[in-house]
Amino acid sequence: MRPLHIALAALVAAVWGVNFVVIEVGLGHFPPLLFSALRFLVAALPAVFLVGRPKVAWKWIVGVGLVLGVAKFGLLFIGMDRGMPAGLSSLVLQVQAVFTALFAAVALGERPGRTRVLGMGVALAGIGVAAVDEGAGGPVLAFVLVIAAAACWGVSNVLTRKAAPPDSLNFMVWVSTVPVLPLLGLSLLFEGWDRDKEALAGLDWSGAGIIVYVAWITTVFGFGAWGFLLRHHPASSVAPFTLLVPVFGMSSAALLLDESVSPLRWCAAALLVGGVALTSLAGARRPRAGAPESPEPEPEMARAA
Repeated sequence: MRPLHIALAALVAAVWGVNFVVIEVGLGHFPPLLFSALRFLVAALPAVFLVGRPKVAWKWIVGVGLVLGVAKFGLLFIGMDRGMPAGLSSLVLQVQAVFTALFAAVALGERPGRTRVLGMGVALAGIGVAAVDEGAGGPVLAFVLVIAAAACWGVSNVLTRKAAPPDSLNFMVWVSTVPVLPLLGLSLLFEGWDRDKEALAGLDWSGAGIIVYVAWITTVFGFGAWGFLLRHHPASSVAPFTLLVPVFGMSSAALLLDESVSPLRWCAAALLVGGVALTSLAGARRPRAGAPESPEPEPEMARAA
């Protein structure tokens, strides 16, 4: 990779890592479900009028939009609103690679090789260490919600692989149109009209900037730049840069939010990042006889966001 492209890949990882800090700050301005709905609304508009028609079937756009946009981000935002720290969230969410490998084995017939199985075990050990650390003084329910968000991300990765979108930015923009109304409906149902109205009435430049960051910077710029890198370089060269996301997430949370990082959490980080690296970058065996054929899988981390 050219030095400029290496810098771009590192910048995208930094943008995605710092995003967790921005989300935590944004939750002080908006209820979690409303916040998530506004994020996708601004990501979709006006970009949906600029990227052209969808390049995959609507069933894949709707499926990924509901699983990724409504379930994954809804659970993540609620978990962080319930007290899950931003840095730890950026780390724990990477277990999506393990869920993706498990779901791909069931749905796509991809048999994980020994290296990938080892990586899954190491990553799960990291989650166990993080759970012990968080359970000692943090909200366990919030931790479980972020794990559930990672599982939903794994499902959306498998759906995305089945969809095989030729243009990741076009796909992500159209996917962003799907969660807006369901999230708004859920927000009205569970968070209430009064709370939503108060948040919107109190919208200031800080809140607007947060929405712009999570929508345009992390989604439109992030996926656009990532798609550019994947078009010019093998996924195996680009994907490892996503391992920097929890590094930037934890360090920015410590710097900007004064989140402490215990020795046990550093141990969890080492196990989880190492396990995710093995899980994501190791190849999978060919599908079982009779299972649907699929192209050589792109590492799941190349699709992370």
